[in-house]
Amino acid sequence: MPSTTLKKSTLAIAALGLIGLPALALHTKNAGPAEVEIKFNLPPPAPLSPEEAMKTFKIEEGFRLELVASEPMIEAPIAISFDDQGRLYVVEMRGYMRDKEGSTEDEPTGRIKLLEDTDGDGKMDKDTVFLDELVMPRSVMAVNGGALVAVPPNLYFCKDTDSDGKADLKEIVATDFGTAGGQPEHMANTPVWAMDNAIWSAGYSSRFRLRGGVWQKDTGLGRGQYGLCQDDQGRLYFNYNSDFLRCDLLPTEAFSRNPLLRNATSVNAKVAIDQTVWPSHATPGVNRGYDAKTLRSDGTLTKATATCGALIYRGEAFPPAYYGNAFIPEPAANLIKRMIVTEKDGMVTANHAVKDREFLTSTDERFRPVQATNAPDGSVYIVDMYRGIIQHSSFLTHYLLANIDARKLAQPYDMGRIWRIVPDNDSPVKATKVPAETEDRIAMLSHANGWVRDTAQRLLVESADAKAAPALIELLQSASAKPLARLHALWTLDGLGALTPDVLRGLLKETDVSLKAAAVRLAGRDLAPELLALTSETDALIRAQLAIKLSSINLPDTDAALAKLLASGAGSNLLAREGAMTGLRGREDAFAKLVAELATNDNKASTSPVLELLGNLIAMANKAQPFENALTLAASLPKGSAAQAILVKGLSATTSGSSKSAVKAKMLWLDKEPESLAVLKKLLSTRSASHFASIDSRLAWEGKPGAPKPPKIVPLNEAQQARFEKGKVIYAGLCAACHQPHGYGLDGLAPPLVDSEWVLGKPEFATRIVLHGLAGPVRVSGRTWNLAMPPLPHLTDDDIASVVTYLRREWEHNASPVEPKDVTKLRAQYKDRVGMWTSEELNPPKKK
Repeated sequence: MPSTTLKKSTLAIAALGLIGLPALALHTKNAGPAEVEIKFNLPPPAPLSPEEAMKTFKIEEGFRLELVASEPMIEAPIAISFDDQGRLYVVEMRGYMRDKEGSTEDEPTGRIKLLEDTDGDGKMDKDTVFLDELVMPRSVMAVNGGALVAVPPNLYFCKDTDSDGKADLKEIVATDFGTAGGQPEHMANTPVWAMDNAIWSAGYSSRFRLRGGVWQKDTGLGRGQYGLCQDDQGRLYFNYNSDFLRCDLLPTEAFSRNPLLRNATSVNAKVAIDQTVWPSHATPGVNRGYDAKTLRSDGTLTKATATCGALIYRGEAFPPAYYGNAFIPEPAANLIKRMIVTEKDGMVTANHAVKDREFLTSTDERFRPVQATNAPDGSVYIVDMYRGIIQHSSFLTHYLLANIDARKLAQPYDMGRIWRIVPDNDSPVKATKVPAETEDRIAMLSHANGWVRDTAQRLLVESADAKAAPALIELLQSASAKPLARLHALWTLDGLGALTPDVLRGLLKETDVSLKAAAVRLAGRDLAPELLALTSETDALIRAQLAIKLSSINLPDTDAALAKLLASGAGSNLLAREGAMTGLRGREDAFAKLVAELATNDNKASTSPVLELLGNLIAMANKAQPFENALTLAASLPKGSAAQAILVKGLSATTSGSSKSAVKAKMLWLDKEPESLAVLKKLLSTRSASHFASIDSRLAWEGKPGAPKPPKIVPLNEAQQARFEKGKVIYAGLCAACHQPHGYGLDGLAPPLVDSEWVLGKPEFATRIVLHGLAGPVRVSGRTWNLAMPPLPHLTDDDIASVVTYLRREWEHNASPVEPKDVTKLRAQYKDRVGMWTSEELNPPKKK
C-alpha cells in the first residue's frame, strides 16, 4: 500500500489545537512527539451498517460470521454472559469516550441489557433493560438466577424476582471491585465461575464463593488486565494489552501463601511468546503509530497493543482440531487471532495457528472486538464495541489525537454488534438449554460443550442439593464415563460439600492424570498417609500438586516426604519445585537442611535447583536468623560439594534482575560475626568467591570494619499510627489488586513496592505519583517496567498521607511518615499539572 505524508506543519498545528482543549486529560510527558506526521493519509472511515461491515471480514476457510445483535438493540457493548437458558446479559458502557476528553464518564448512562432469541434462529429478537443508570459498568456474569454486575467500585448481585426481565433485587457483594472514576482499562472485570467453584476475576486479587446463597470473599492473586477464561482442567487464562495470553499453571491460591514467589513461572506464566499481528489493512490510528517499530512499511500494526477478552475454545460446533485453541481479540488491529495451545509436563505454550495470517480480520477500522466467549450452541460469540476511539483520554498521544481529528473517528459512539462464528456448512447450530432437574443436569456433565458442562456444574452447586451426591459419585467412579465428565463430577461434589475421604482415597489410585492431580489438590490432612505413599509418582502435574499439598500440611513426616519427592527427580521440574515453596514460608532454612541431607552427586540435577531456590527465598526474606541458619548449613556440607556451592549461590541473590541490574541487598544485622562465615571462606572454591563476597557485604554486626551504624527505628506517634491503619484499609481496597496484598507486585501488571526506591526515597515521590500518576518506563529494584500508574484524584490529602505512610512503614520499612499538610503543599504546588509524571521528572539524572 503506497504511503503519503501530510505536511508536518499542518498536523503540528492540528495537534496543538487538540492539546489546547481545556478538559483534555493528556499526559503530556508520555504522549510522544508534539509535532506529528501521519504517514498513511487514509480517508476517514465511514461508519458501516452491519450488512456493510459483513463484507469487510475475511475469515479462515470453513467458517462464517453471523450477526446476533446490533444497534439500536444494543449500544457500546463491552462484555456478555449467557444464563442457563441461553439468554444473553450485555454490558453497555455508553459513557465511555464520547469525546476526546472522556467528559461523559461520570454520567449514569450505562446499562445491562438482557437479550433473547425467542425463535431459535441464532439472532436476538427481544431486548429488555435489566439494569440501568449505571456509571461505567465493567462486566457481568450470569449466576444464581441473576447476575453479578461490576460498577466500580462495587460488585453487585442483581436479580429479577418477578420475571419481567428487569432487576428488582440489587445487593452489594464487594465495595473494592475497581475504583470509582479510575482508568477503565485498569478496573476489575470478567468474573468467571471456574472449575474449582470459585469466582475469579481479572484485575482483582480476591475470589468469591457462593455458599447457601451467601457470598464469601477469599484470598487469591491478581491477574490480567481485561478478560478471563478457563480450559478443561480449570486453568485460568488471561492477558494484558500487549500480551496475548498468560496462564496460571497451578492453583493461584496456593501461591498467595508465599509472597516471595512473586516471579514464579507457575502463575501468570507467559504462554504466547510471539506477539506479532497481521491486520488486513493499514492501521495508522494506533496510539504509538509515530514510532517506527509500531507500524510496518505498509501501515499495519506489528505487535499486540490492545489485546483483551481472550477465549479457550471448548465448544462442539467447530472441527476437533480447533478444540482447546485460543481465540484472542485485538481491537486496535481489527482482528481475532487463533493460537494453538499445547501442554507438555504441565507447561503450556501457545503458537500462531498460521503464520502471516489471522483467523478473522476486517478492513473496517471501527470493528473493535473486545471479548470472545464460548456459547450454548458451541460457537464463538464476539463482542464488537464498534467505534473509532478505544484509547482512554488519559493515555492518548498527540499522534493518535491528530488521527482522531483528521480522520473523524470521534463519532459515532452509539453503535455496537455481537457476532457469532459458526462452521460454514449446512448444519444448523442450535443452543443447548440446561434443564432444571438434578439428574438431567448431572447428565449434562458429559456434554461435548464445555459451556454446558460448566453451567451444569454451577447450577448443581448453587442448588445445594445433597440428594445429587449418590449419582455424582456413581458418575465419578464409572469406568465407562468420559474423564472430563468425571472431573466435573469430582468438583461438583466438592462444591456441594459432599466429597468424602473414601471417595478421594480411591481417586489417589487413579490412572487418569487430571483426576488424580485434582484428588491430590482436594485431599485433606486426614489423607496424609495416602499422600506420603505417592512420593514415587512420576507425572509432572501430579508431582506439582503433591508438592503443594505436602508443603501446606506442615508436619515432620510430610516435610520429609516432600524432600524425598524433590530429591528423587521432582526437583528438576519447575512446577514441582515452585509448588513445594508455596507452603514453606518461614521454614525454608529447616527444609533446606532436609534436602541437603539427601543431596548426592547422582541427584544434583534435582536437589541443586531446589537448594538454590530455597537460598533465593531466604535471601529475599531479609530475616537475619534464617539467613544465618542457612549459612551454618552451607558450612556443614562437604567441601566443594554441589549442594554447598549452589546454596551459597542462592543466598547471594538480592532481587530479580540480571547481575548488572540487581540492586544492593538490604543489610542484615547480626549479634556477632557468625562462625560459619569464616568456615565457608576456607571451604569455597574460587568460583564461588563472588557469591561469598555478596553474602559478606550484606551482613553487619557491631565492630565489623566498614559497617554502618545500626538503623534507628523511630516509632509512629498516635496520629501517625492512626493514619497507618487507615492507609492499610485504603491500600487493600484500592492498590492491592495491582501491587498485590503482599506488596511485591505482579509481572506484567505492577512493580513491587517492597523495598522500592520510589516508596522509600523522598516522601514527595510517592505522593506526587498518587496525585498525578506515573508513566513508564520506570526502573524499580533493578528492573524496568513500561507501565502506567493512573492518578487517584478522588483521594483526599489525609487519604494520600495515610496510604503513603502505610507504604513507607509496612513490610519492615522504616521510612518517615507523611503528614496531610505535606500533601496539601504538593497539591497546591502542582495544581496546574495535567499529565502523568515520568521517572525523569520525579528523579532527574545526576549531572556529570
